[in-house]
Amino acid sequence: MAIQGLTREEIDELLREQVVGRVGCHVDGLTYVVPLIYAYDGEALYVASIEGRKIEMMRANPSVCFEVDEYSPAGWRSAIVQGDYEELEGEDVTKALDLLQRRFGRSEETSNRRLVSDTTVVFRIRVREVTGRAVRR
Repeated sequence: MAIQGLTREEIDELLREQVVGRVGCHVDGLTYVVPLIYAYDGEALYVASIEGRKIEMMRANPSVCFEVDEYSPAGWRSAIVQGDYEELEGEDVTKALDLLQRRFGRSEETSNRRLVSDTTVVFRIRVREVTGRAVRR
C-alpha cells in the first residue's frame, strides 16, 4: 500500500461527495478547526453558519484551510483546500442558499427559513490550491 496523489478531477469528486468538512482558521497564535456542512461548485465551498468564533477568526484572517476525508475497508482519500474566506451579500447569498438547498434536499420555503436569521452568515471559501491523497487496498 502506497500513498498516491489524487488528480484535480478526483479531488473535485471527493469534495462533491462528502457532506462534512473541517475548516481551519488561525489568528493571533490560536488555531481553530471546526466541522461544517457545505456545497461545492468546482470553484468555491459555500456555507451558511451562525456568528461565532470561526466567523470572527475568518474575518480577521481570511486565509483558511478546508479538509475532507473518507475512510472505508478499501482505503482512504483526503483533500485539502487552501482558500480565502468571503462573506456574501445579495444575489451571491441567494446562489449559495440555492446550492445548499439542492445539496441537502430541503424545500425552498423550509430551507430559507432555517438557514437565514439575524445571526446567519453566508460565506464561501474560494479555492486557491488543492491537494489530495489516497491509499487503495
